[in-house]
Amino acid sequence: MSAQSATTGQVLEFKLGEETYCVSIDYVTEIVDIGDLTQVPNAPPHVEGVMDLRGRTTSIVNPKVVFGIDDDSEGKRIIVFDPDIVRDQGAAGWLVDEVFQVVQISPEQVDQSPGNDTGSIRGVVKRDDDFVIWVDPAIVHSHG
Repeated sequence: MSAQSATTGQVLEFKLGEETYCVSIDYVTEIVDIGDLTQVPNAPPHVEGVMDLRGRTTSIVNPKVVFGIDDDSEGKRIIVFDPDIVRDQGAAGWLVDEVFQVVQISPEQVDQSPGNDTGSIRGVVKRDDDFVIWVDPAIVHSHG
């Protein structure tokens, strides 16, 4: 895959705290409302719990913890990712404040992210007067 094609396509935009983030739609299998979460003893701090989605135990991750976002609002929606990206951990979903829309982006809208230590941020998408932070769930989950 060329670098060019890796930075285009459709992304799903969602809200965490005050900021808008997005992920490649290729990773997303569904979006669900938050249900009953079962707490997991000794889970890492970013894991809120697990939930049963279509008979599959799905780990529910709070991306605010992963990205160091200081915000107390309750997540309402869960973006469920394709288990293939999560490696060894089975299915995972991210708890987000709100899900917006799927948008098409082009390479000239994407700036490589400055100060991207973990590699989990693919870039920043410029849109009108706004910026949308493009994150890569596969990289986030590979760090476990």
